[in-house]
Amino acid sequence: MNQETDKKTSGDARLQAEFDLLADEYHTVHKENIAITGEAPEYFSEYKIADLATWVNRMNVPSATILDFGSGIGNSLPYFRKHFPASKINCADVSSRSIEIAQSRFPGNEEYLLIDRSIPLPTASQDVVFSACVFHHIPHEEHLHWLAELRRVTKPGGVLAIYEHNPLNPLTLQAVNTCPLDVNAHLIRGGVMRRRARKSGWASAQVAYKVFFPAALGKLRPLEQHLEWLGLGAQYRMLARKNA
Repeated sequence: MNQETDKKTSGDARLQAEFDLLADEYHTVHKENIAITGEAPEYFSEYKIADLATWVNRMNVPSATILDFGSGIGNSLPYFRKHFPASKINCADVSSRSIEIAQSRFPGNEEYLLIDRSIPLPTASQDVVFSACVFHHIPHEEHLHWLAELRRVTKPGGVLAIYEHNPLNPLTLQAVNTCPLDVNAHLIRGGVMRRRARKSGWASAQVAYKVFFPAALGKLRPLEQHLEWLGLGAQYRMLARKNA
């Protein structure tokens, strides 16, 4: 192997070891870290899936097969089942321990895939590829590789939906900087993620900002759909399509 391949392999091993170690305490630590928002982890897990389902239905995008890239301990699974009841869900993660926990927490018919340097799925097999707060854990120099790999497994006309923390939001930045789960994380601006998606061959990449109001201001949340242009939301959604 050349030096670049050695470096990538080493990075993959580090991520696997890190998340295998954190898997058992992930839910508890995450819950404590976001307590300031007044919401439990389940709220944030569902809002992403519900948001994706709303967009998929509005755009009439096929969703028979969905890949959850970086599925972790399965936090999104109950909401995929709720909002995409007819879809086949593939859960892929670098951490075998996280996969074990997900299967124990939410037994079902989902397919689980252990990621190495590629995703063990056929080319052009997925209608929708979803990733929630994963890319800030991946070394930035590897983003193009994984974006291209996600494009490989996506069907022509399929969609990529990446949800990430917004480093332009000061409360998000504080939460990430003080969270043991994010000790090696490096946040990505929405515009940077959009450019990387385009460079990897994705089309129509667009960013919408999300999560502006904590639970205490929950009555204002209906306004959030009108604020997606404002780059101060706690998170953002980057959508892109694979040309048919």
